[in-house]
Amino acid sequence: MLENKHISLVGMGIFLSILTLSLLPTTQNANSFHTEEERKYFSMVAAHGPVDSSLIFPTAVACVGCHGPDPMQNAYIDNAGNDVNLYDDWQASMMANSAKDPFWRAKISHEVATFPQHRVDTEDKCTSCHAPQGHYTKNIRGLGKYGIHDLLIDTVGMDGVSCGACHQMSRENLGDLFSGQLVYDTTRVMYGPFEFPFAAPMADFVGFKPEFSEHINDEGLCAGCHTLVTNSYDVDGNTTNNFFAEQATYHEWLNSTYAIGEGKQTCQNCHIPRIQDSIVISANYAFLEGRSPYGLHELVGGNVTMLNLMKENKEALGIDATDEAFDETIAATKDMLQRRSLDLDMSIPAGADDSLLIEVKVTNLAGHKFPSGYPSRRAVLQFVAVTEQGDTLFQSGIFDDQYEVKNLDPEFEPHYNFITDESQVQIYEFVTGDSEGKFTTLLEQAYVGLKDNRIPPRGFRKNHSTYDTVSIVGNALADPNFNLNDGGFEGTGADIIRYQFPLNSYSGSVDLYASVIYQPLPPRWLAPMFATQTEEIATFQSMFEANDNEPIYMVKDSIVGLFVNQVSTEQFAESLITVYPNPTDDGRLTLDTDKKIKQVYCTTNAGLHVLLKPDGKYYTLPSAPGIYYLHITFDDKTSLIKKVIHI
Repeated sequence: MLENKHISLVGMGIFLSILTLSLLPTTQNANSFHTEEERKYFSMVAAHGPVDSSLIFPTAVACVGCHGPDPMQNAYIDNAGNDVNLYDDWQASMMANSAKDPFWRAKISHEVATFPQHRVDTEDKCTSCHAPQGHYTKNIRGLGKYGIHDLLIDTVGMDGVSCGACHQMSRENLGDLFSGQLVYDTTRVMYGPFEFPFAAPMADFVGFKPEFSEHINDEGLCAGCHTLVTNSYDVDGNTTNNFFAEQATYHEWLNSTYAIGEGKQTCQNCHIPRIQDSIVISANYAFLEGRSPYGLHELVGGNVTMLNLMKENKEALGIDATDEAFDETIAATKDMLQRRSLDLDMSIPAGADDSLLIEVKVTNLAGHKFPSGYPSRRAVLQFVAVTEQGDTLFQSGIFDDQYEVKNLDPEFEPHYNFITDESQVQIYEFVTGDSEGKFTTLLEQAYVGLKDNRIPPRGFRKNHSTYDTVSIVGNALADPNFNLNDGGFEGTGADIIRYQFPLNSYSGSVDLYASVIYQPLPPRWLAPMFATQTEEIATFQSMFEANDNEPIYMVKDSIVGLFVNQVSTEQFAESLITVYPNPTDDGRLTLDTDKKIKQVYCTTNAGLHVLLKPDGKYYTLPSAPGIYYLHITFDDKTSLIKKVIHI
């Protein structure tokens, strides 16, 4: 039945355009830009009217006729010829599938199995953000709490964070409410970012009126769900009268340079990135002019693991998005992680007797902590030193075949400023503890932070008004290189970690590699849930164990061909060649060296080979901004890798 409804509503935009065009001057001829196949939809569509007046929110299929693919290839086509329609981009996102997310369902069942007496309140709170249209329909009508049993029979709720979940949000108290407290405009209006909307089709044939409002681009639109404060319960399920900030991405953003001044960057700037192309924003209407700037509804974050899992289990989960749509979302998510989230730099500050000291700097490029959001997420700093014979001198942050980090401390790994042993691993994460101070993954038991060394955004300060919900916890507080510059001032948005390890009398060439690896669902975090038996957990576990859960390598840096001996170190690579300007704003680079270069090739931050245009000692990077690596080999067979940045 849903499939038939989808087909008929795809034709809604076509029906819409035929009737609307009939009201235009007679010089406009609808038949001139509608095919016979399109017009055949009319008889089927005519039997369907607007979204029933009893419904506060529409499902997305009511919008796809105008905001999905355009059969005429007139709307939603960018300057390069790519289809950028709203519906397809949204449909394969975590937002669209928030109510179908099998991990979320499993986690709720884990909480309820532990504290069944809290079921009603737990499910009601969780659905307020994962199924807001269903939750608030029942709430607005005064019908009580909204649970999973309500959701499973509710098409509107199962639509996840759908069109109306954002575009019907009221201006009232925007940015001031949190924990799923959302205020909706119930006058059947859809707010959009463009003045003078073409209103008749949506108003007459969908039943909602499009209206311009600047607040649709306000970061406060995201605040209600991306700051979550929970009630804490002790291990027996009794209230503690304590409140705990489980996640506070919006508050992290407020406590950053991205929230202020001329350079302000809102949530939408990154997660609904704007393109300047002029885009027609309604399908089936050839006479409409384009709008700019246009927001791509990719809605990407960093959860490649769950996107892959949902793609492979679409039928079981009731997801309609195509594989192609998922592939595009996964590619955009990897791009977010690998190009726009972190920067990594490695250097050699000094040498010591028979040891090597390496400094690794991790800089946050995001407008909030990294990682942010749900506390299962972590970023692992991996460091490896290898001799020219291929033997490992030192390694930290190595994964086993189950994608768990080796040599972890029993409960959690502390934050480090200095690493001297392979059992020490720098992991950026938020670790929650219960009322007895023990590690817990149960959000209802979360009482205190045991560790929070997630890298703050640039401009982050401990004296900011939001600090109580976004505080630094644990050893990172005493780290002089964590969010602090050499003068001790806050706000660098970076962490510097030093590795020192023995050479064991080795002399020769050493290759050094550092990487940050992102993992949204680590095995240790999932273990307590998998030890609990519910139908939802069993379903998710079977999907997860069949899934490709390999963590994502985000950013990398390397120093290749470093000559060392047992009493000193020499930064061999730096003595061989100078590459400038770095960063470069036009892509042009000069390679200055006394040695004869045999070969230079270029790779992206993700390891992909790209075209590098040579002209003597001058080279030109690809036009796309980003981090690149020049792999340089000299005639004497020495080689090195230089990191360059195209801004």
